[in-house]
Amino acid sequence: MTFAFIRHGQTDWNRDDKLQGSSDIPLNAQGREQAHEAAGILADGGWEVVVSSPLARARETAKIIAHDLGLELGPSYPSLVERDYGPLEGQSSSETVARWPHRDYPGAESLDSVVSRGLAGLARVADDFRDRDVVIVAHGTIIRYTLAALAGRPLDAIRNGSISTFRLDGDRWEVLTVNGQPLVPLAGATDSAALAADPRGSAG
Repeated sequence: MTFAFIRHGQTDWNRDDKLQGSSDIPLNAQGREQAHEAAGILADGGWEVVVSSPLARARETAKIIAHDLGLELGPSYPSLVERDYGPLEGQSSSETVARWPHRDYPGAESLDSVVSRGLAGLARVADDFRDRDVVIVAHGTIIRYTLAALAGRPLDAIRNGSISTFRLDGDRWEVLTVNGQPLVPLAGATDSAALAADPRGSAG
């Protein structure tokens, strides 16, 4: 099975550098355009179904992509919602990261929890759509740290509307691209599906 993780299109909070998290903020016009652009990139890729997080910005992105490509719009998965940033939601994202560079924000969901949810969500999608190639629309943090766990290495921040691909071969996950670019193997890297790696080392 091959999967594409797509980060939803831009919202006003993305544009204004606000931590979004579990807050249900809709797409803006630029975000809808990014969804159409992502669909164009995915065209002729053999995709069969689109699923998403239930948050409005992800669900609308999924609907646009499914419509543009003439694909089935599958269900939403609560396990794929964005990290809950608690009382920091709506605050400046860059200022928050500068104050807590390890992303250990007070009152926020832990990154370990985010990764556990992400992996559980992928397992559920894989079980629901056996042998089908699936587009999954979700959120920047859960995509970034779930893929980092699958790849066994830190990854850069995920851009709005970007496409990252990975596959499941038997019980082995392999990350192929991140933000539309091939994931270049690291010298001396461990198996790409080494889930024991700490995903919190990412600097981006």
